[in-house]
Amino acid sequence: MTVGTVILTVFLGFVFGWTLDKAGLTKYHKIVNVFRFTDLSVLKYMLSAVVVGMIGIWALKGLGLLDLTGTVNTYIAGNFLGGILFGVGMAAAGF
Repeated sequence: MTVGTVILTVFLGFVFGWTLDKAGLTKYHKIVNVFRFTDLSVLKYMLSAVVVGMIGIWALKGLGLLDLTGTVNTYIAGNFLGGILFGVGMAAAGF
């Protein structure tokens, strides 16, 4: 990993966090309303970020700029359990 890659990664993370904050998606009432199913704007934003990232990764792979041979298949049960624990923790912290 080069220094330029690290700087780019930190910059993109900063921009993503900044846009989350500017959109008001870091406010307490927005996050609580997601769990109440009354405001799904946070979920829509995150889903669009996942889709854009997915398209970007596959576009880079298609252009030959990204090699995915070192990646392994996901562990579905572990991801599911981790998601459940994360969701319960978020709900408990908001409660």
